Amino acid sequence: MRAAPKILVVDDEVNLRNLVGSYLRAEGFDVVEAGTGEDAVAQVRRREPDLVILDVMMPGTDGIEALREIRRLSDVYVIMLTARAEETDKVVGLSVGADDYLTKPFSPRELIARVKAVLRRARTGRTSDDLLGFEGLEIDLGRRRVDRGGEERDLTALEFDLLAKLASQPGRVFSRRQLLEAVWGWDYVGDERVVDVHIRNLRRALSDDAANPELIGTVRGVGYRFLADQR
Repeated sequence: MRAAPKILVVDDEVNLRNLVGSYLRAEGFDVVEAGTGEDAVAQVRRREPDLVILDVMMPGTDGIEALREIRRLSDVYVIMLTARAEETDKVVGLSVGADDYLTKPFSPRELIARVKAVLRRARTGRTSDDLLGFEGLEIDLGRRRVDRGGEERDLTALEFDLLAKLASQPGRVFSRRQLLEAVWGWDYVGDERVVDVHIRNLRRALSDDAANPELIGTVRGVGYRFLADQR
């Protein structure tokens, strides 16, 4: 019998942790809680959760700093929670390594829907041993490794999936919605602009200049396409 997916809920507000935890447990998830950024990092190290729900605004080590530490340990999927609506908060969280975000107040049902979509994507992820080879770039789909110019590049799980999707059909233009459905899940209900931040992070990780790209091109008003030709 398969063990229930383990979800780490991190928030200094006890009531919110209890609310989110109760919804998750009702759906059959194994819930672990943490009230501080320090404890969140310790729980990731100790419990190895399948997904982390992480609040941004916490005393002491806040969610952004905790996320930096978590990313040194794991590529676990992280959904950031923020009480602010400013774009900068979302961009900073995504740039540091968050995979998605929700702005408080949010619907617990929406959160549950996103959690389920993420875990479903993880279970049905690509396991092929195929290699995708391009000029100056090699993508090992089975080992989930990327080599750029003879150097292995460190990508998050989501960044790798995004790159693999684009590179699977060089030259094809993918809309943001198509990328969301393929990488985040067909039932993703968040902001499509999350794709733009992850593309920015991916370009930085691959040393691909957005102003003069060799790998990932922008199609204004539509989405993105992979530019390199397969060997």
